[in-house]
Amino acid sequence: MITQSLQRIFEIHIEELSVWEKRPHKHNFFEIVYIEKGSGYQCINDHEFEYKEGNIFLLPPLDCHSFKIKETTRFMFIRFTDHYFMNSDGKTDYNRWFEQISYIIAHYNKVAGDIISSESERQFLIQNLNMIYRESLKTDVYSKSIINSILVTVLELLGRNIEEKYLKETQISDSKFTEILRFINQNITNTEQLKIPYLAEKFNVSKTYFSEYFKKNAQMSLVDYIIKAKLRIVETKIKHTDLSLKEIAYQLNFTDSSHLSKSFKKMYGMSIRDFRNTQVC
Repeated sequence: MITQSLQRIFEIHIEELSVWEKRPHKHNFFEIVYIEKGSGYQCINDHEFEYKEGNIFLLPPLDCHSFKIKETTRFMFIRFTDHYFMNSDGKTDYNRWFEQISYIIAHYNKVAGDIISSESERQFLIQNLNMIYRESLKTDVYSKSIINSILVTVLELLGRNIEEKYLKETQISDSKFTEILRFINQNITNTEQLKIPYLAEKFNVSKTYFSEYFKKNAQMSLVDYIIKAKLRIVETKIKHTDLSLKEIAYQLNFTDSSHLSKSFKKMYGMSIRDFRNTQVC
């Protein structure tokens, strides 16, 4: 296994390659990859799908990936760690933003292929990525703040596209239930907003019928769904952050780290320690 490390908290560069000579590898940083031209295949965690000009990918840390190049490809790589946002100047709560996008990262590998839903959004993203690159070449006092703002916009748009495609691929025909799932996943740490009375009133479903309605559509109870959704985020935080088990348990409203460990083992069939040790490329 090869794990690449990022020495700085933000880097951007462009490479034009006819052969991908690097072995499949992981890294300790997030990476946005924009295909400016060319075609081939992207390999993520043993899954392979085609890429072409205009594709944009978000690669979370510790996903094993590589490229197979068919036509000479010009890549733009934007790399950053979670600390890029956590070390903000206080003008924007990037730490909170990182919490909100954890759900998106947890579901990324369940969405195959290109994730952008519309050509207008693709062009908007491409314009913003090119602007980030231009700003990275400047050294004035405004460039870092501008890059911060644009990068958050890019990630929010990617997150929305990932979420929309994931929910679409669940093949849920009930649009109201899709909105319920979106709300639950986006407010997974807010205990009060995940209770049946609150959800029933918000989405205009009878309180006495809500449990049956949810189970009919999700094929599991609301309680089980919430636990599984939280554990997918636990998996993400274990892989992508340096948070302790105690901190993760607190953030996701588990009773304590012991409760979290037992819930994790029940779902994954292994301890959290064993899960960390099996993250191989």
